[in-house]
Amino acid sequence: MPLEIEHKFLLANDEWRQHIKKSVYYKQGYLSSTKQNSIRIRISDTHAWINIKSAVIGTHRLEYEYEIPLSEANEILEQLCHKPLIEKKRHFVAQDKHTWEIDEFLGANQGLVVAEIELSSLDEEFHKPSWLGKEVTHDLRYYNNNLCKFPYRDWPIKD
Repeated sequence: MPLEIEHKFLLANDEWRQHIKKSVYYKQGYLSSTKQNSIRIRISDTHAWINIKSAVIGTHRLEYEYEIPLSEANEILEQLCHKPLIEKKRHFVAQDKHTWEIDEFLGANQGLVVAEIELSSLDEEFHKPSWLGKEVTHDLRYYNNNLCKFPYRDWPIKD
């Protein structure tokens, strides 16, 4: 059973930028987002995926992902997904034995930057770099399926 184990954090400063190994642009949209699951389409350059995740909020949840044709993904994003779409530049930052994924949001979520780390087990320890800020793993607002419904630009108070 595919299990995603991850923690989400805000950033304390921009020191992480000097450690970027690569960056990738993503556009994604949600076909469905319910109390049980979310179904998302994501594109990046020449690849596209459909992703199904359990809607459990916290450090771990079920996740299934399959590659689909790029032309079909673009059509689904434009015609079937809820708007606004999620646009972001994902930066990959190596730190110790882990790679942090730092999402710098664009479009309706411009100004939001969130760092995520995926772990291989629930009890795996990891080093928290000095550029890491507040943990937001349990804050629903920071999940992409919620950013689609309630974009960062519309938040009355921002952390």
